[in-house]
Amino acid sequence: MNTLRFPENFVWGAATAAYQIEGAARDDGRGPSIWDTFSRTPGKVFRGHTGDVACDHYHRYRDDVALMADLGLKAYRFSIAWPRIQPDGTGPVEPRGLDFYDRLVDALVERGIDPIVTLYHWDLPQTLQDRGGWTNRDTAEYFAEYATAVYARLGDRIRTWTTLNEPWCSAYLGYGSGIHAPGVVDAGAAFSAVHHLLLGHGLAARALRAAGAETVGITLNPADVQPADPTSAADAAAVRLVDGLQNRIFLDPLTGAGYPEDMLTHIARHVEPTFIRDGDEKLIAAPIDLLGINFYQPTYVAGRPDAAGGGGTFPGTEGAVEFQPATGPLTEMGWMIEPAGLTRLLERIATDYPGLPMMITENGGAFPDPVRPEDGQVADDDRIGYLDGHLRAAHEAISRGVDLRGYLVWSFLDNFEWAAGYQKRFGIVHVDYLTQRRTPKSSARWYQEVISRNGL
Repeated sequence: MNTLRFPENFVWGAATAAYQIEGAARDDGRGPSIWDTFSRTPGKVFRGHTGDVACDHYHRYRDDVALMADLGLKAYRFSIAWPRIQPDGTGPVEPRGLDFYDRLVDALVERGIDPIVTLYHWDLPQTLQDRGGWTNRDTAEYFAEYATAVYARLGDRIRTWTTLNEPWCSAYLGYGSGIHAPGVVDAGAAFSAVHHLLLGHGLAARALRAAGAETVGITLNPADVQPADPTSAADAAAVRLVDGLQNRIFLDPLTGAGYPEDMLTHIARHVEPTFIRDGDEKLIAAPIDLLGINFYQPTYVAGRPDAAGGGGTFPGTEGAVEFQPATGPLTEMGWMIEPAGLTRLLERIATDYPGLPMMITENGGAFPDPVRPEDGQVADDDRIGYLDGHLRAAHEAISRGVDLRGYLVWSFLDNFEWAAGYQKRFGIVHVDYLTQRRTPKSSARWYQEVISRNGL
């Protein structure tokens, strides 16, 4: 059998996020986050589910780390809950919150698992949201202070620091369409949030670097945007607009090119961009060592004058862009399964933003995952097929010269899937939410073999 081998020192791991797995929402001085508030707002989250308990990882982390080690994971990407560290988002640090992450990092290091930290995975302290959240410039300053406090405690054992996870989601879903916390529906607020998130990244990246951080990066969810009709000029224009809103508005300023002119013009149609101050773009362009890529599906668009557009999710696409329905095999989320989109995306970023090492920081799929009554096991062959296809696509990108350093499956555990609550399962480990029993699925054992052979 031929083995499709990955480069030596390729990083294999899994990822999670604090609000999705930790639970212990009121333990040890943790303050409320925007997701605590949002999940308690009627009609916002499936069946009123919350992250109050989630996977109870806060109390079960030692067993979870032991399971990671059993599966052979080399790295574990997790996020720090800002409200655990600073319950009000600023001011005094809560030592008990830092103590938890101290214990978690020690447990990982003891097992030979490299901890990869995300400082912000959407759980903004509610007190800061009460002051405007990411539409308030002060939040960017507070974020840098918080990053500094976390580094001071954990920096001696953590090599890789990620500032933000998917600022596109935080800005557009949180402040544009309102389908994520904090539930604001305002295009101008969404663009203001984009800028202040990027500014927060730049300030935090500089603070981490000054404190001695070895590897500093950010994680985006860039889209492989494709035209419904490759020969259509209208479809090409739709691709350009959507690519600007999801990709270039983040990647260009992060890599020192500043905001794209067409995006500045687009923003000005919705809000006067006075929030962009002289010197901000230089701050945002703080050098990064690693770009995290979260990929799930490609995006197909067409140009139509009567199109509904993307609503607040893609502000200003109404009357211009028709987002094509997903076709072919789909995940439980209704997302298209097209691994070739990952190869195209990685190649495009490597070409347009050269010299930027990448890591796939999330990739996975939600599938039904029934538990077999005869033996309690979960045979998730659809997920194995999804992961196998995307790993082959990643390997193809590497063979074409893309500097891809690692792959982190989403997710280690079934968990609270944001507005979808607990109805969608992404984990390679099944969680019984009533008993908190963990059961590795077939995909977990398959992935264990992939890691052991460093290939497919």
